[in-house]
Amino acid sequence: MDKKKYDYLIVGAGWSGAVLAERLSSIGKKILVIDKRDHIGGNCFDVLNEKGILIHRYGPHYFRTSSFRIMEYLSNFTSWILHRYKVKANINGKLYTLPINRNTLNQFFGINLKTDEETKKFLESKKEKIKIPKNAEEQVLALVGKEIYESFFKNYTIKQWGIHPKKLDPSITARIPIRTNTNDDYINEIFQGMPKKGYNEIFKKLLKNVDLKLNTDFEDIKDKIDYKNIIYTGRIDEFFGFKFGKLPYRSINFKFETYPKEFYQEVAQINYPNEQDFTRIVEIKHVTKQKSKWTTISKEYPCEGNEPFYPIINDKNKKLYQQYRKEADKLDNVYFVGRLAQYKYLNMDHVIKGALDLFESLKNT
Repeated sequence: MDKKKYDYLIVGAGWSGAVLAERLSSIGKKILVIDKRDHIGGNCFDVLNEKGILIHRYGPHYFRTSSFRIMEYLSNFTSWILHRYKVKANINGKLYTLPINRNTLNQFFGINLKTDEETKKFLESKKEKIKIPKNAEEQVLALVGKEIYESFFKNYTIKQWGIHPKKLDPSITARIPIRTNTNDDYINEIFQGMPKKGYNEIFKKLLKNVDLKLNTDFEDIKDKIDYKNIIYTGRIDEFFGFKFGKLPYRSINFKFETYPKEFYQEVAQINYPNEQDFTRIVEIKHVTKQKSKWTTISKEYPCEGNEPFYPIINDKNKKLYQQYRKEADKLDNVYFVGRLAQYKYLNMDHVIKGALDLFESLKNT
């Protein structure tokens, strides 16, 4: 038994756990961080492969934010490689810009829209007249119409989620930006970049002043440690022993391939919505800016089971989550934060904001 007394037992060494560990230890709190995996960083874990290429083991993590607060905080632990992320979609062997913008529309429909106003009018002529979308399919139809939906989104969504878009919450596809200009940036946030030495180096610094136990399951250790509070970043349903049933997630199998060439494809990410079993090919070297005669790509095959990646948001699953949320609200000195604990798809900056906000509420208690 560990005889040391801790102010906080933090379950999970991803963004939520690591940021809270660093912040709480900075005000003198005694912290133990545990993680069931054999590494820190959660799904942001990156590592050098056999050819010295830095790969993102759990898929690309394109850091972006419009929050000065978050950038100021993270910049204490890393310098940055600035990069505007570019993504294409392979439709019948042709590459189209994503997100959908004026160039995408001109290429796909064989037209020559020249202004934002022309593009807005064209999209209005294509959109389905749906005032309040009830599901993910209706959300895209209301944004871009049937042709774009069926070529770019329908099959991609089915592969990604394993169910038809009609059975998914509209929030799943509401995040898709549609542009009437020619901006080909994949995302809209002001700051876009990669940590210069990778994510793992950030996490090492965040966790350097706390006790850390890897390959450690919460259930195996919770009664053997002396602690006052728990910060739990794992699956909320698992915390409660799946008493109401499991919250469903979509997972991904990653197939990495290494080639003796500088680059495999022209941009970091190419989506494959239709014929292939995989959803996308990512060549992270485009954004890490490594110099090498070798390159590594990853192909993503969505699947059931394995690591939980994406909560499958629909009315049934939201109700199940609320059952667990009510149980969580009954507990004292247990705090649930992060993607898995909140059963919500959150970008990295949103996760970090949630951790910083929780710290602000805890620091005076």
